[in-house]
Amino acid sequence: MKPSPFYDRIVDVMEELVKFTLLVRGRSEALTDRYSERKESAQQLSARVNQRAI
Repeated sequence: MKPSPFYDRIVDVMEELVKFTLLVRGRSEALTDRYSERKESAQQLSARVNQRAI
């Protein structure tokens, strides 16, 4: 790529991506935990709460 403001911006973005990657490395469990994947369906909740034996 020829030197240009666009090239400078791409380099800036790549540097920030590397910095972010280094900062969050080893913390993936906190970043990949989603409410939509944890929430129970009404049927699952009912089955868990209405257990006869513990």
